[in-house]
Amino acid sequence: MKTLRAVAWMFSFLAGSCFGGSTDFDAQHGQWSRILSRQVTNGLVRYADVHAAPAELNQYLDGLARVSDDQFKAWQRPDQLAFLINLYNAATVQLIVDHYPVPSIRKIGTVWKGPWKQEIVRLWGKVITLDALEHEIIRPRYQEPRVHFALVCAAMGCPPLRGEAFVGTRLNEQLDDQARQFLASPLKNRIDVKERTVYLSPIFKWYAGDFEARSGSVLTAIRPFWPSAETAALELSGLKLRYTDYDWALNEQSDR
Repeated sequence: MKTLRAVAWMFSFLAGSCFGGSTDFDAQHGQWSRILSRQVTNGLVRYADVHAAPAELNQYLDGLARVSDDQFKAWQRPDQLAFLINLYNAATVQLIVDHYPVPSIRKIGTVWKGPWKQEIVRLWGKVITLDALEHEIIRPRYQEPRVHFALVCAAMGCPPLRGEAFVGTRLNEQLDDQARQFLASPLKNRIDVKERTVYLSPIFKWYAGDFEARSGSVLTAIRPFWPSAETAALELSGLKLRYTDYDWALNEQSDR
């Protein structure tokens, strides 16, 4: 299914390029917001429902794929980043749907070519991997550490999948809100005053350099988003830093 869809899209993209390509694009990502509002509750996804009726998700991703590189470059920076975050999240949902049912995204692919190495992301006339989208485009080009609160890898240990699309006009506000939501989860991030220890998600270990480049340290970067009741604890001297376990179980909402 994935191969046939990619081939069909490539023909469509090339045909569109010959005639000037698509110029009308919904910068509000309304179709993605409609999907999210129906299929996401508290950050958890009804993958079974999307699997049963994938047409709208496919249409949304088709629309993103028709955006040319030149068209993308003409946008404002927040619109570009919102587009890429939405693409990452929607492509990840589609990856799960294409392999559903699956207990974890890490069960997709092989030891040598895992889920993030699958060529599934259609962007600017090419088909790339989720890793390439995140580590070769989003992170180096935009240098915005808050994307780590917005990019969702379909696991319980991830930040919650937002129930609306990211949009350029509200991107700063949305990223701040994502940071607050993620840091408010005690299973992932908390402070033990008695132990004088800050427990953080491994995300802050994996991408420490992104946060340090912007703010000097991870703790400085997250302080503005930490739950207000615990903010004072970050001022304690001699705080130790440890990491919580990352839960790779599927971030699935089940109504059954």
